[in-house]
Amino acid sequence: MKILNSIITLLACVLISSCAQEPISTIIITGQNNHNWPVSSIALQQTLNNSGLFTAEIAQSPAAGGDMESFNVDFSKYRLVVLDYNGDNWNESMKQGFLDYINNGGGLVVYHAADNAFGKWEEFNKIIALGGWEGRNETAGPYIYWKDGGLVKDTTAGPGGHHGQQHEYVLNCRNESNPIMKGLPCKWKHAKDELYDLMRGPGEIKDLLYTAYAPTELSGSGREEPLIFTVDYGKARIFHIMLGHAGGTLEDNPAMQCTGFQVLLLRGAEWCATGRVSQKVPEDFPDENNVSYRPEYKAVTK
Repeated sequence: MKILNSIITLLACVLISSCAQEPISTIIITGQNNHNWPVSSIALQQTLNNSGLFTAEIAQSPAAGGDMESFNVDFSKYRLVVLDYNGDNWNESMKQGFLDYINNGGGLVVYHAADNAFGKWEEFNKIIALGGWEGRNETAGPYIYWKDGGLVKDTTAGPGGHHGQQHEYVLNCRNESNPIMKGLPCKWKHAKDELYDLMRGPGEIKDLLYTAYAPTELSGSGREEPLIFTVDYGKARIFHIMLGHAGGTLEDNPAMQCTGFQVLLLRGAEWCATGRVSQKVPEDFPDENNVSYRPEYKAVTK
């Protein structure tokens, strides 16, 4: 009997281990954007797939002005959704499927200009917490920024969404307890990128992970802006990362080739899908003074 129990226990461990190692099924929604989505979607896919943790597919919408009724994704097939979309409204079936997925506790990564999308969709604005452009103003919610050790909600009237000149900048840690943050440095330098500021919305931020200062000399807000955070929305796990402006080609794409961006994307994505982060902080993660790059969108092996 003891031998039989041991065999059963061993088989159970093997099965659990096998399930734990199964790649996370992922769908990247793209096809329309005011940014270079043919580059960003492939960079996202390669970063996710090259990690060995994900199997990421791409769902490409019709071109702007096309037949959006034909664009439907079965979100229930995936453990993770990555939004790289800013364009025409989805059809009602697509919108309801997305909301059902989120309300059932799905994992969602909101990447860069995806927070520009659907300015008039109230539920979407709650899901992303902060957005910009697309007609957003004080009716979308307050400006939200970091000051004196906490988040400020500023109800001043004005448009939502802005950035100054692209530049390298330092990310500043605001929460060390979220699993995404375990072992990461409190300050690290990001590659040349847009720095979104004057973002506004319902602002139900759960864990603010990193902010960065938008300098006025580069036409920024002069505020410490929330750039990486999780969102408090029902049972869903939502990770919003405003970094990662796509370059002209996969080879000339510094903001997405930045090691810091890729590592945060991977850690946030795993947390969204599983509620935990198994990844160790890599040796090539940038520090406060030096940018680090992964030009092939994968970890450097010695």
